[in-house]
Amino acid sequence: MKKLLVIFAVLASFAVNAQNFQLHRDFDRDQFTSTFEMFKMDKWGNTFTFVDFDYNSENGINQGYFEIARVLKTEKMPVGIHIEFNGGVGNATNFGYTITNAWIYGLNYSKGNAKCGFSAYAGYKSFKNAGKGNFQVTGTWYANLFKNKVTLSGFADLWSENGDNEAIASGIVSDKLVFLAEPQFWYNATENISLGGEIEISNNFAGDDFKVRPTLAVKWNF
Repeated sequence: MKKLLVIFAVLASFAVNAQNFQLHRDFDRDQFTSTFEMFKMDKWGNTFTFVDFDYNSENGINQGYFEIARVLKTEKMPVGIHIEFNGGVGNATNFGYTITNAWIYGLNYSKGNAKCGFSAYAGYKSFKNAGKGNFQVTGTWYANLFKNKVTLSGFADLWSENGDNEAIASGIVSDKLVFLAEPQFWYNATENISLGGEIEISNNFAGDDFKVRPTLAVKWNF
């Protein structure tokens, strides 16, 4: 399970829409992960969506994860209204599972240009059947260096997984504070092809304690 790797919301000041496809080799998990991302602007804000697939089963895909986020914002609004949905499915040895559906409602602020920028949002996070409310804060960044030959980008998330006793016992939430960050480095070989990777840094994420997981990746910018 991965998350937004390119800060399209910040790029809104100079790009109307963007899509890319990434293929990562995750060395710690010994698997490939593919990511497709799409961003589109309109006069009422912007929409971002992505889907991840992990390839760690004998016959192919073993997990899929999906996010879609809408930011409602006009030129006169200092901050945007952020609405987001997350969810997924997967399979393990002898059983399948779902990644608990979650909605996020909050406020988004972004600032940037063609060279660098950042975005941040904070919101109320609702896990299905958790029985308690939660929160999430997210920051993203990018910097295009050396005449756009190098791009540094990434995100950092912090969220809570509070729940009632039944939700915790059934694995809907973990009853922990979760941290996840994925800084990326890209060498832009052409306008379409980028080579690089990321380092996933996490704590209490997907049932693990503190982890550092590097990848090597290739990206195609449509």
